[in-house]
Amino acid sequence: MTDRRIAWYRQMLVIRLFEEKVQELFMQGLVEGTTHLGQGQEAVAVGASAAMEPDDYVTITYRGHAVALARGLSVDEAFAELMGRATGCCGGAGGSMHFTDVSHGILGAFAIVGAGLPVAVGAAMSAKHRGESNVAVTFCGDGATNIGTFHESLNMASVWKAPVVFVVENNLYGEYSTVRETTPLDDLADRAAAYAIPGHIVDGQDVEAVHDCVLEAISRARGGDGPTLIEAKTYRYRGHSRTDPASYRPAGELDQWRERDPIELLGAKLAADGALSSDEQTALRKELQQQIDDSAARAGDAPLPTLETMETYVYAH
Repeated sequence: MTDRRIAWYRQMLVIRLFEEKVQELFMQGLVEGTTHLGQGQEAVAVGASAAMEPDDYVTITYRGHAVALARGLSVDEAFAELMGRATGCCGGAGGSMHFTDVSHGILGAFAIVGAGLPVAVGAAMSAKHRGESNVAVTFCGDGATNIGTFHESLNMASVWKAPVVFVVENNLYGEYSTVRETTPLDDLADRAAAYAIPGHIVDGQDVEAVHDCVLEAISRARGGDGPTLIEAKTYRYRGHSRTDPASYRPAGELDQWRERDPIELLGAKLAADGALSSDEQTALRKELQQQIDDSAARAGDAPLPTLETMETYVYAH
């Protein structure tokens, strides 16, 4: 248990430092395209990914850096992709909103809201038809629960008992609008009832709670009992994208959520258990920050893709 907690703490810290570095690089004009950061949501990515097996499938959102890293995408490849370099996970052709690495089961990040949901259902059904035990986990934001694809995917998955788990990262805002401005529900997990599947709410700031909830849903799916909808209540510290200052948030809301920072919560447990003291946590942060800085520097020095390489993503041969 202790070793697992330390590993999760380290992984969440790597993701947090990576995202902060991405913001820094973007403001310096070194990141191609756009970025959607998710500081504050690390526990959802790490807890859910830890519940998966290496051969399981995952689809992620355009705010998907954390899940990609948690599933095993290297920091070097991630930085390189963001900078449009040939050593990126998509050869520099995808950028922030299209992280893909099939070797880690990452079938894609999707710029279109909710587009990964039916892909995950399809991946799950492919495993079912092959008689294999792979499960698909698909992530979406709270805003995606209002689009047709969300409902179609849940309906199809329920009818077919597809081995898929739907994880809604409810960070309270769909772009610039609060959930209650666009949705007549406080608990999005209630929507599972319409499709006769389980719906669970989990504290998205508690990595262990997320892990246990997703593990139960994955075990159910792997056992042939079909899909589950999980709503992780979480929060993003930054605005929707790029330089959005998030001035639409009420005063004090960000501070309240920072009091339940997922990294700090787990760090407090580790310190209380004598597993990782406050000083050791500070030293670990410093060590990882240096690794992140070095990785970003390597990515910046990597070669750009050639025109011939880029054409392979456009034309079929």
